[in-house]
Amino acid sequence: MGWPVEHSLSPAMHNAAFAALGMTDWRYDLLPIQPDIVRQSLKILRDEGGYTGVNVTVPHKQAVMPYVKPDAIAQALGAANTIDFRNNSATNTDVAGLIDDLTANSVKLNGENVLILGAGGAARAAVYGLVHAGANVTVTNRTAERAQIMLADLTLSAGIRSAQFKPLEEAAQNDFSLVVNCTPVGMWPNVDASPWSDDVDFPAGVTLYDMIYRPERTRLIETCESRGGRAIGGLGMLVRQGAAAFKIWTGKAAPVDVMYEAAQAALAAKK
Repeated sequence: MGWPVEHSLSPAMHNAAFAALGMTDWRYDLLPIQPDIVRQSLKILRDEGGYTGVNVTVPHKQAVMPYVKPDAIAQALGAANTIDFRNNSATNTDVAGLIDDLTANSVKLNGENVLILGAGGAARAAVYGLVHAGANVTVTNRTAERAQIMLADLTLSAGIRSAQFKPLEEAAQNDFSLVVNCTPVGMWPNVDASPWSDDVDFPAGVTLYDMIYRPERTRLIETCESRGGRAIGGLGMLVRQGAAAFKIWTGKAAPVDVMYEAAQAALAAKK
């Protein structure tokens, strides 16, 4: 559920997973819900709609919070993206999606220095997940105040005190093994944009995780590779956060490879 939702790849990957597991009585729908009827819609979907649960996307991730029972992760992030109507519980699987995909790509986290670009909801999930994975986290953002507010919020909600803010010019001088782009800068259709300033050299030889998956190769990815680094796009995070939700609703391990192939095919169809 979101507004709008027509762009979502989630139906393709979830319905492919249901088919692969022979779950013929399950179906994943798109639910366009206007912002002013979130509370009523949740009640109808839960009590009358026959739904086991829902994913929640923008702009409703924060709006649903007063009407569900958020777990520790959702409380820390102040946002939920997965609801189980059977007990009205809610969580945020973006954390699992990122960490699981980094792990699947053999990216070391514990004890590593990580630079996060951005200070929105995705960055908040990244800070939470990476700190809990043992990484040393620095955040940079074009608006320093927004990043500092985010980190202060995480200190209050999750006890995270180790993450720090630095301006990009200063942060780029540090020794990072991983850079995570949590901004939408460079996303289709603005494919010529980059969250990394042209005035600052991109660090050589690092791993970049770009949460953007449309386009598959962003300008930032090209910059990283031109500096001898390894770049990973964000489609895997989308799939793995969906797989975590799938497990919550069905009790079954998601066929991640099937979901990934379905998401790739749906993305190619949108070109």
